[in-house]
Amino acid sequence: MKAKADLITQIARDYYLAQLTLGQISQKYQISRYLITKYLKQAREQGIVQINIQAPIARNWTLESKISHKFALDNVFIIKDADCLGDSQQNLLTFAAETIQTQIAACHVVTMTWGETVAQVISKFQTHVQEDLLFVPLMGQSLKSESFAGATPLSQKAAAKYHSAYYTLPAPLYLLNDTTRQQLALEPALHAPLAALNQAEFLFTGLGTAASFHNVPLWQQHQREIFPDVDFQQVAGLLFGRPYDLQGHILNKQHDKAFGASIDQIQHIPQRLAIVQSKFKVNALLGALRGHLLTEVIMTEAVAQRVLAVG
Repeated sequence: MKAKADLITQIARDYYLAQLTLGQISQKYQISRYLITKYLKQAREQGIVQINIQAPIARNWTLESKISHKFALDNVFIIKDADCLGDSQQNLLTFAAETIQTQIAACHVVTMTWGETVAQVISKFQTHVQEDLLFVPLMGQSLKSESFAGATPLSQKAAAKYHSAYYTLPAPLYLLNDTTRQQLALEPALHAPLAALNQAEFLFTGLGTAASFHNVPLWQQHQREIFPDVDFQQVAGLLFGRPYDLQGHILNKQHDKAFGASIDQIQHIPQRLAIVQSKFKVNALLGALRGHLLTEVIMTEAVAQRVLAVG
């Protein structure tokens, strides 16, 4: 029985994920098309295959046009608010997952930051087979001990959805000692992931605030060492591990303690997409848009309306 169940699972994987034809599957397993069709039906009946059909998520095209024109963005996606806040957030995450996966289909090297928003989006990815794809973290690890993201690197979680390759970046996000940071980048174990960042075609990220920096006690304890000469009263948001002001100026360019992709490397990634769930991140979003730190944004109606009102 187990052998038959394994065969049904493999046939379902070949048909639905690898998108092999019935003829190709018949030739591969030396069984009839009738039997393949029967096994695919059993796979659905036994829950091995689950098919969900969702209605399109409504967007506010008018707001998209206004914000795209105002900030010269490549793409803006604004999800209409639902009656329930929880539904709005789920719609945003679902749409973000679908949109990002559409972008990934044309890529070979994809990078992402850390955080709950990114983890939630990856959890909603549909499974695909794209073996020539590589996921690599943009920066070192955030060291946030309690998080939805869990202990598994997000690059590994994303790669599992594609049966593809991934790199990790086993280093802290911030390294205070300049010599240590420079020497660590020369280590053979880190050469491949750091080099891959030069080939990244697509980046997706959440958006941080000054308050999110303080969610990691270690960072908060060493704030002045991590960001020397940065006045946190001027910080509109944090993106890629760096603080910036309302005009999008990076505030620690002269004393950058972050380990991973440099700001110049990041700016050369052609597609840089952020997912913004909370209207309390409007200042962070405004600064990122004014500074052209992003090329694409996915947000809710509530966030978009506040951006236009404030900006």
